[in-house]
Amino acid sequence: MKSVFESMGGTYTKSGDYYIPDITLPEGSNRKIGKYGRMRHRYLKEHRPIIYSTMILDGTLWDHLAEVDIACNNRLDVLISGMQEKQGITEALKARDPMAWVGTMNNIRSCAEEIILRELVYEEDGA
Repeated sequence: MKSVFESMGGTYTKSGDYYIPDITLPEGSNRKIGKYGRMRHRYLKEHRPIIYSTMILDGTLWDHLAEVDIACNNRLDVLISGMQEKQGITEALKARDPMAWVGTMNNIRSCAEEIILRELVYEEDGA
């Protein structure tokens, strides 16, 4: 008599006295993830374990993390340039007062990063 697993095309491997089902996870992509992808990974793993487990089993986790990383980097560039333009931070200021330029740019980057973390990395509306 075949088990349900065997009737669906599954196979077993004998290990000692036991038969172990031949189950493998789908192959993940070799996409690289950066800072924001890793932050999203940690968030999902610690705070959204059901979504995290589902994405691992579906084989979509690494693609999702890579997409989040790309979206965060693109959004960060847009926000920084927009804030820089709005506050009048130019190359002339950089040449005239480098310390003021560095301080202002660090502030702009921190604000932009906080926005993308809230909007994209730690979003509450599912994955």
